[in-house]
Amino acid sequence: MTHDQNATVRVLHVVTNMSYGGLENLLMNYYRNMDRSRIQFDFLTHVDIHQDFEEEIAALGGRLYRLPRLNPFSIGYLRQLRRFFTEHPEYRIVHSHLDCLSAIPLKAARQAEVPVRIAHSHTSSLVHNWKMLVKYLYRPLISCYATDLFACGDKAGDWMFRGSPYTIVNNAIDAAAFRFELEISQQVRQELGLGNSLTMGHVGQFRTEKNHLFLIDIFNAVLKKHPDSRLMLVGKGQQMEPAIQKADALGIRKKILFLGARSDISELMQAMDVFVLPSLYEGMPVTIIEAQAAGLPCLISDKVPIECKKTELVTQLPLEADATVWADAILSAAKTPRSDTLSQIRETGFDIQANAEWLADFYLSAYRKEA
Repeated sequence: MTHDQNATVRVLHVVTNMSYGGLENLLMNYYRNMDRSRIQFDFLTHVDIHQDFEEEIAALGGRLYRLPRLNPFSIGYLRQLRRFFTEHPEYRIVHSHLDCLSAIPLKAARQAEVPVRIAHSHTSSLVHNWKMLVKYLYRPLISCYATDLFACGDKAGDWMFRGSPYTIVNNAIDAAAFRFELEISQQVRQELGLGNSLTMGHVGQFRTEKNHLFLIDIFNAVLKKHPDSRLMLVGKGQQMEPAIQKADALGIRKKILFLGARSDISELMQAMDVFVLPSLYEGMPVTIIEAQAAGLPCLISDKVPIECKKTELVTQLPLEADATVWADAILSAAKTPRSDTLSQIRETGFDIQANAEWLADFYLSAYRKEA
C-alpha cells in the first residue's frame, strides 16, 4: 500500500477514556498545539459513556471510537480489537497509553501490519491488586510488539521497559496559561468563598495511588495548627466516597471543597496557596509542572520523581513522615510569595509549543520512513 507523503497523517491514540485527567489533559495539550494540517489525532477508547473531551476532539477534527472495557482474556474483546484495525487500514501510527496493557492493542496493530507502534509509559508502579498480576504478565511483551518506546521520565521508562532503550517525551504544558495573576486569584477565591483562608490544593483523580486519605489526615493536622484553612480537591473517581466519609468522620467536611472534574485547572491553581501531592507513586505528574508554572509552592512525597522539580518551589517529604510533619512544611511553604516562573518552565523544556513540534516531526519522519 502506498501513502501520499503530503497527506495529513492520522495518529491513533489508544486510551481508557478521554475525560478530564492527567494523561488526558496531556494528550489534549499536545493535540491543541499540534500543526493539524500535518497531524491529526484520533482516539480509541474503552468506555461506553460520554467523555469530557468529545466535543473538543470533534471541533479539532479528531475522531473518537469506542470499544468495550479492555479485557485481555475476553475472546469477544480481542475479536473486536482485531476487527477495528482491519476496518481502519488508514492508521499507520498507533500510540498506546495503556501502560503494561499496551502490549494488547500493539499486538493487534502488528497483526494488522501497522508499521509504527508506540508504547508510552506514564507510571512507575502499579496499584497492588489482582489486576497487577495481569499487568506484570504483559509488561515484558511490550517491547515485542512496539517499534518505539516513549516515557514521561526516567523512572517510568526504566520501570516499564526494563533495559530497552526509550525516548523521553516531556509532560509539557501551556505554561503561559498558568502564569500567576493576582486579579484572577482574587476573583476565583471570591467565587469559591475562600476569603483569606490558607488554601491547600490537590488536582488528581480519586485513585488509590493519589493517597487522598492521607491527604485528609495532613489537612486535619494543618487545621489544628491553623484553623482558618481550606482544602481544595479537584478530580473524581472511585476513592472520592471514602475520602468524603473520612472527612465526615473527622468533622472537617465543611472545610473541604470537593470540586469534581474541572476544565479550569489553571484558574483554580491561581486560588491555591500551596499544592500537596502525597502520592504512593507517579510517573511524571503534569500537575506539579502546572503548579510550578502558577508559582505555587509544592509539597510532594518521596515516591514522586524528583525530576519533576523544575523550580525551587518543590519540597520533597518522606511518605512515612507523620501528618504533623507535612502540616508544618505546608504552613512554612504557604508563606512563599507567588512569583512569575514562566521563563523557568520554558527553559527546562516543559513548554508545550516546542514539544508539540518535536512530536509532530517524529510522527512525520516515522510515517515517511514506512510509506
